Amino acid sequence: MKKFFFCFLILVVGMIQTGWGETIRKSVWSGRFYPNDPSELKKMIEKLSLAAKNSPDIHLPDGPLKALILPHAGYIYSGLTAAHAVKVLHANQFSKVIIMGPDHRVGMSCVSLSDVDAYETPFGKILVHPDARKLRKISDIFKSVELSDQSEHSVEVILPFMHYFLKSFQFIPLVVGEVDPITLAHHIQPLLDNSTLLVSSSDLSHYLKYAAAKITDGHTIELILNRKLKALAQKDNAACGTRPIQTILYLAKKLNWIPVLLHKSNSGDTAGDKTRVVGYATIAFFEGKKMMTDNKDQLNEKQGNALLKLARSTIAKKLGKPYDEAPDTELKEDSLQVKKGTFVTLNINGQLRGCIGSLVGQVPLAKGVADNAINAAFHDPRFSPLTANEYENIHIEVSVLTEPQPLDYTDTKDLLEKLTPEIHGVILRKGYASATFLPQVWEQLPTHDAFLSHLCLKAGLPGDTWKRDHLEIQTYQVQYFEE
Repeated sequence: MKKFFFCFLILVVGMIQTGWGETIRKSVWSGRFYPNDPSELKKMIEKLSLAAKNSPDIHLPDGPLKALILPHAGYIYSGLTAAHAVKVLHANQFSKVIIMGPDHRVGMSCVSLSDVDAYETPFGKILVHPDARKLRKISDIFKSVELSDQSEHSVEVILPFMHYFLKSFQFIPLVVGEVDPITLAHHIQPLLDNSTLLVSSSDLSHYLKYAAAKITDGHTIELILNRKLKALAQKDNAACGTRPIQTILYLAKKLNWIPVLLHKSNSGDTAGDKTRVVGYATIAFFEGKKMMTDNKDQLNEKQGNALLKLARSTIAKKLGKPYDEAPDTELKEDSLQVKKGTFVTLNINGQLRGCIGSLVGQVPLAKGVADNAINAAFHDPRFSPLTANEYENIHIEVSVLTEPQPLDYTDTKDLLEKLTPEIHGVILRKGYASATFLPQVWEQLPTHDAFLSHLCLKAGLPGDTWKRDHLEIQTYQVQYFEE
């Protein structure tokens, strides 16, 4: 009964309407999660930001900032970690901020998108961006949920920091319930431009002992930095904002955003004891180099999905399993009849189960995918043939390659400078020995040393051959699609 009264009270006092007909969501958590007095709040953020500025320097990519993951606990607990956004934010950098926070208080199968005109903060009101109306029109997953609007803290707690760093902006408040992160990402992507920042509001593990939390959070941060959205979803007690984080990770993989950890901590490091802690991290995402340099060669999402359906139906047919075929009209499109190199990769529970492909296109792209789906499932010499029992658990990825190009280099230093992690697939040759790694392999082997050493071993050469000998190197790029 007390819980009901608390929510009802907020509903009554949480919204005000001005004489001009403007509706404003009042601050609900000021005075509890952060100071209500503007001068006190400013002093607190200034102090936290100064400490963040004085922390060790971090190498940041050259590309523009696209997204942030920020914690949303009381400022005495998570404020120092959140304040590390000062390393990447400055006044008037963005005119629009999309803030995604998790639903802690209602339990809903939609995204709560407030229909108010502005949010109140101790620093003043922040207007809701007109793009919020666009989202409500394009999909019914976006709804105005009053109880969430008036009681949820995950979006509100981020606003004072954004106001302090950016000074002037409008925003879109999204409280994310049990919705598919990829669907959410598809709706958000058209709203992203150079003046828009995407923010995921999330803490990490909850109520573990200090030592256990550091291990758990370290693994979670590793998954985020490697953009492993599916593995993150399967991890217990990873983060309260798993879905908002997954949404960013999906976009990061699709648009090639590079994640950088700015700071991590837990409440045991700040104002709490070490028996039951909550974890925090601030992670920034920067635009990386484009995956395919020639836009006319890019396949669209519909074509990519057709190739995925083709790969799966080809394997299912071989196993005698029921399947849905990709529409013949899609597979006969001119873009899928071009001769290109392709790879089909199969994984089960995150572990490789088969990967076969061709570096150079000798048959039309669609036929190459069908052929390589069969080869990956049944003819990869590293694995036994795929069984009918395994079929339902396979995760399929289709890679479409650009034509390999020779990489001229003078010495080891020059080679490392010319190879771009996560962009370049690499073909390595010495005599009759050769091997290739797709660009996706950089996720497992993120350093030049690890990547090239393992590639040498794959070719049957000593792991340090690339350091000692001048090898024949070719590079290519990949556009890939996954289920």
